[in-house]
This record gives sequence, structure tokens and C-alpha cells, in this order.
Amino acid sequence: MIKQTSNGKAAIRCENLTRYYGDVAALKQLNLTVPEGSIFGFLGRNGAGKTTTIRLLTGLAHPTQGSAWVAGVETTNGDDSAREQFGYLPQEPAFYTWMTASEFLNYCAQIYNIPEKQRKARVAEILEQVGLKEAAKRKIAGFSGGMRQRLGIAQAMIHNPPVLFLDEPTSALDPAGRYEVLDMIERLRGQVTVFLSTHILSDVERICDQVAVIHKGELLLVSDREALLEHYASNAAEIELDSSSLDQLAAVKQQLEQQEWVSRILEDQNVLRVMVDDLATARQNLLPLVAACHLVVNRFEWVRSSLEEIFLKVSE
Repeated sequence: MIKQTSNGKAAIRCENLTRYYGDVAALKQLNLTVPEGSIFGFLGRNGAGKTTTIRLLTGLAHPTQGSAWVAGVETTNGDDSAREQFGYLPQEPAFYTWMTASEFLNYCAQIYNIPEKQRKARVAEILEQVGLKEAAKRKIAGFSGGMRQRLGIAQAMIHNPPVLFLDEPTSALDPAGRYEVLDMIERLRGQVTVFLSTHILSDVERICDQVAVIHKGELLLVSDREALLEHYASNAAEIELDSSSLDQLAAVKQQLEQQEWVSRILEDQNVLRVMVDDLATARQNLLPLVAACHLVVNRFEWVRSSLEEIFLKVSE
């Protein structure tokens, strides 16, 4: 596994977490540590074991083997106090749609025994935090998909938990709704630890700073997002020339072909993709070589694999 950095504090930890349904292993010997304060992307195809993991971590299902802790409290031993440590948004949240947003959150606050004197202020605070202040008195029945998901996150956060579990929060949303929800989750960075289960790779690439990939119930890798992208970096650079420098394209290409560390050059109109054998040497010498040619360059970048390409590679 790629090295994962940590601030030394674990918001979520599990050891040998396993769940069988009959003879089918939905989750196999999961050992995982989620750093405090991170937005942690738990990535996998449909049926990979993501929801099973969350149900075990939140105590909604009992493991066949292993244990889990959230904010230092074991959640796999039936301890009711554990629920105070986390909020949970299921994949398909249900609402009392005849209620207003304020009424629903007030009801949720009562479940967590928040004193009456504090409830009104807390409901108003959380509605503003999730961007639903103006919709506080509207019936939930009239909410869009994105508004409902933000309300679902609000109910999960009503009791100020240190950890938030979100199971596929954007999977059923249109692009506008996804943007709303992801923007809201990103604003939670540093306030709570977010465990985000999803199969949508672009969501993870956009907001998560830690990534884990699960496939057929087995954990394949855990990494910082940037370390993961760097580890699977492609040994290629792209140089996009301005139209004023196109007459020098052939000469530049010839110079590059003479370098021992260049393995191949692909040309596409005004873009050169330079494939290299020795990445360290190329990083040191390619840009100075291009600069010495006095070209007008619109873009120069080392090409990185997308998270989608990495995911397909490790889970094939």
C-alpha cells in the first residue's frame, strides 16, 4: 500500500472487520485507520462492500469477526453511547415530507436529547450551515434532490458529532445537486471527520484528501490523494505551443529526440507529448531545454493519471 500520512489521531479505526452473509464474504479482514479531520473517500464499485462497512462501523450490523471504534468508542459491541460520536446519512434517506425543514430537525434534535432551550438555536445554526436557511419553513415534499441531501446531512450533524458517515450522498443527484452537496461537504473540512462512501470517482478526486479503494470486500489500497496520483503518475509531459511558434515545432521535436531520456514523442497539431524513460532526469532538463528554444508556450505540464484510471488499474 502507498504510504498514508496522519496527524497521529484516529477518528475511525477497525481491526479485522469481517462480515459474512451465509457463505458470501461481504467484507474480509478490513484493517483501516481514518485520520482525524480528514475527508476520507471510501471508493469502490457497486457491491464492493462499502455500505456493509458503514453499517458495521455505525453499529447497524454486527460483524462476524473484528472490532471498530469511532472517536475512541467501540461501535461493534452494542454500546449505545457510541451513537453520540457520529452522524449518519444513509444511501436512501427517508424524511417526513409533511414536515418543514425546521420541524424535522427539531424532531431529530429531540431524539438526541438536546435541551429545548438549545434546540431552536441549533436548528437555525445547522440550517444556515447547509444552505437551507431560506427554506426553513418550507415543506420537505417540495425540496429538490440536492436540498434533501443537504437536509440529510443537517440531521446527521444536529448533535455536533466529531465523525460524519455519508453513504453515496450524490449518486442520485443531477449535476447541479451534486455540486451543491459536494460544495457543502468541502466546507466541513477541519470541522468534522467525513467518511464518504461513493463509486463516483470525480467526487473523491475533487474533495477528498485521503482515499481507500475496496473491491469485492477486500481493501486494495489506502493513500493520501496526492500521493496516490503521484505514485501512478505517467512518465509524460505535454507542451502546447502558441500558434506563433508552430514553425519551430519540427526543430524542437528533433532536439528532443536526441535526448537519451526521451523514449517517444507524439504530435497532435500544436501539442507535443514527450514520453520519458528517466523521470528524474527529464523533470530536471525538459523545461530548460524548451525554454532555450525561445518558444511561446501556452501550456507545459506533467501528465497525471486520473483517479478513474488508477481505480480501474488496481481493481481490474
